Amino acid sequence: MTPPPDPGTDPLVDPFGDPLGDPLGDPQTLPGPGGTPTPRRSHFVDVTPLRVSPAFARLWFGNSLAGVGTFVTTTAVGLNIYDLTGSTFAVSLVATFSLLPMIVAGLYGGAIADRFDRRSVALSSSLVAWLATVSLALIAWGDVRVLWPFYVITTVQAVAATIASATRQAITPRLLPKELLPKAAALMGISSGFMVTVGPGIAGVLVAHVGYAWTYSVDVLLFFAGLFGLWTLPRIRPTGDHLPAGGFRSVVDGLSHLRRAPNVRMSFVVDIIAMTFGQPMVLFPAVGAVVIGGGSVTAGVLLASFAVGSIVSSLGSGRVTDLRWQGRAIRNAIAVYGLAVLALGLVLAVVMLGGHSVDSSDFADVNRPALALAAVALAVAGGSDNISAIFRQSILQAAVPDHLRGRTQGVFTVVVTGGPRLGQMFAGSLATLTATWVPPVVGGVLVVVLVVWSVSRVASFRDYDSLHPQP
Repeated sequence: MTPPPDPGTDPLVDPFGDPLGDPLGDPQTLPGPGGTPTPRRSHFVDVTPLRVSPAFARLWFGNSLAGVGTFVTTTAVGLNIYDLTGSTFAVSLVATFSLLPMIVAGLYGGAIADRFDRRSVALSSSLVAWLATVSLALIAWGDVRVLWPFYVITTVQAVAATIASATRQAITPRLLPKELLPKAAALMGISSGFMVTVGPGIAGVLVAHVGYAWTYSVDVLLFFAGLFGLWTLPRIRPTGDHLPAGGFRSVVDGLSHLRRAPNVRMSFVVDIIAMTFGQPMVLFPAVGAVVIGGGSVTAGVLLASFAVGSIVSSLGSGRVTDLRWQGRAIRNAIAVYGLAVLALGLVLAVVMLGGHSVDSSDFADVNRPALALAAVALAVAGGSDNISAIFRQSILQAAVPDHLRGRTQGVFTVVVTGGPRLGQMFAGSLATLTATWVPPVVGGVLVVVLVVWSVSRVASFRDYDSLHPQP
């Protein structure tokens, strides 16, 4: 009997018959003179990853549409809880309750992604997240006005989404060659910006005109696009002879790798700093209700402004993604992010301390100059955060071996999803004790100081060379 091919080394072909990138994610040259990569001359985003890998293209499009629904629900939940309680602190508890379960899910979910077929892991966890969204819709249709179901369901949703996200990110280097990973990350920036721009805007309009039940139901339907993108992937099994141990030992092995990976570790540290002290989103319902007015529509506009900056920076990333010194690019981008958050806080401080606050949920009464300045500050923050994310993701995917990518991506997902939750706790608690403008002012200053200081202490990260990626 002929033995079956090794699933870690045989060429991958997706269910539609399209060839995929090298299964081990090894570097491949793009068309160019003499077989060398052709330098990017245009500033416009490079869409080569979508042409090279049809499977990546379907995954990207499906995740983009499903992500819109995710942000519809995220925005609606915050507005829903604020309507029930009138408390920013109650809104921040969504992040508090889900934080520890998300950390556990990220660590164990990454270990599962390294041990089993990544397509199956991503699909299964996404189905759980979809069922959680269905539950929110049913609660809204039943007009349940108790808080605890919102906290329970959003925690389950966050856990499932953490596992799915870590697994999807670990899949990408199996679909594309390494030199295209920064360009894929830029495309993901457009996707994320699209989600955050369209999702909160839809949520604000739907909540204001048709209520929460229909708003959650939109996410239930859009989720199918993401499930389709995952379902059409090929099976992506562990590679080579590096099958990880099961259970807690696998998690420990993944964390041990981080001790020997200062550049990957520092990419996590600077993001935690930025998200912990520079995450003002939890304040937006209060800003729309009692600071600059406009209610849920203003909250949606502010969230969308952040995303617009992300989209614009990705659309102009054609040559940015070829930057060689990625550690310095991350440091500079996060410093600009901190300054933009500080600017937002100063706008709110001028409005509140100057006696120009608007206590009205009618968008016709909104303080338009303040809204415009806040939107510009958030657009700059979104653009700089996206540039940082492009290079942090590129370092992680290019420098980490495939058999450790799931676990490392699990930690990364904990950082990028758990960090904002720490930020919501910081901003919500500080705003409750002081005023709405205080968290972005204090946090923006801390982001700039701590990131510049941290990077200065790790020379290998500051001088990280994308031509010679080292974890």
